[in-house]
Amino acid sequence: MKRLASTLLATVVLAGASLTAQAETIDITVAAGHPPVFRWVKHITQTFIPAVNKALEGTDITVNWSEHYGGSLAKVGGVLEAVEEGLAEVGLVSSLFEAAKLSPQNVTYFTPFVSSDATAISDLIDALHEENKELRQSWEENNLEYLGAAIGIDDYLLMTNFPVKTLDDLKGKKIGAPGPAVNWLKGTGAIGVSGNLTTYYNELKTGVYDGVIVFATAALPGKLYEVAPHITRVGFGAQYAGGIAANKDWYDAQPEALQKALKKGGVAQRKAYHTDLDAAISASLDAMRAKGATVTEVSPEFRMKWAAGMENVAKDWAAKLDGEGKPGSKVLETYMNAMRDSGATPVRNWDQE
Repeated sequence: MKRLASTLLATVVLAGASLTAQAETIDITVAAGHPPVFRWVKHITQTFIPAVNKALEGTDITVNWSEHYGGSLAKVGGVLEAVEEGLAEVGLVSSLFEAAKLSPQNVTYFTPFVSSDATAISDLIDALHEENKELRQSWEENNLEYLGAAIGIDDYLLMTNFPVKTLDDLKGKKIGAPGPAVNWLKGTGAIGVSGNLTTYYNELKTGVYDGVIVFATAALPGKLYEVAPHITRVGFGAQYAGGIAANKDWYDAQPEALQKALKKGGVAQRKAYHTDLDAAISASLDAMRAKGATVTEVSPEFRMKWAAGMENVAKDWAAKLDGEGKPGSKVLETYMNAMRDSGATPVRNWDQE
């Protein structure tokens, strides 16, 4: 009897020890180059992390998060490398500033004047990542696992320290633009200069730029209306600028429950971010008006003249990728067809010229 009791006790102790061993706390460092004043970073804390934690409830897995934003671990354009090398397990990667490594992901920046619907573009891009192995391959080649959370950017504007009434007003002016958006200035007579939100204000203030290509929901927190009070709604269109990714070696070694939770976090962030974004676009323009900015919208003729004067940078971009063995033309055609099918009316059908 005593032997039986001892055996039962030992079994209970071993079972308890086994359960204890299964419980696991996983450290995850997450990084972003931009500061949390910008919506896509803010929602990592507000949406992505809570969604991952919620998805892990009842799994015996908990996460100890370490958050590093605003360039504290990696600057804008450096997050991909930081995650690739394992300095951070997860990062918000701006494909916009990774033109060489994530070239297919930049399709929207080579096809301006297509759609102003940031939510539709982001939903489409994340769906294409699910369906299109070539898009996923771009991340995997850099030791990254794409988690989603597509960052849609609202309709880009031209903000300048001088009024813009005709295209001639741009001749000789220095205009800062992010990554491939510099191409949008070709044919206008303006001098395009690569830049990003973290430096725009000072470069406008000191005269490095006469204007920038930017979007309302970032221009407001960046206070760009103080140094570039003339806002011109050209209709460049909404864009896809990146998403959240994990170090692939690390991700592949994680329990399936955590892998699924991270993907659920990506979906949650995309939805919450865009709900927030949609509500903020008009409010951002109104707020800048209230602070002294002037907002004008160009005529359809002005927009058409700007678009028609551009080189077909989309075709050139696609051909270059094709030559590198990447699916440039396929991605371009797939994206443009999907946008037209969703109801978009592009000013130029870049893939069909």
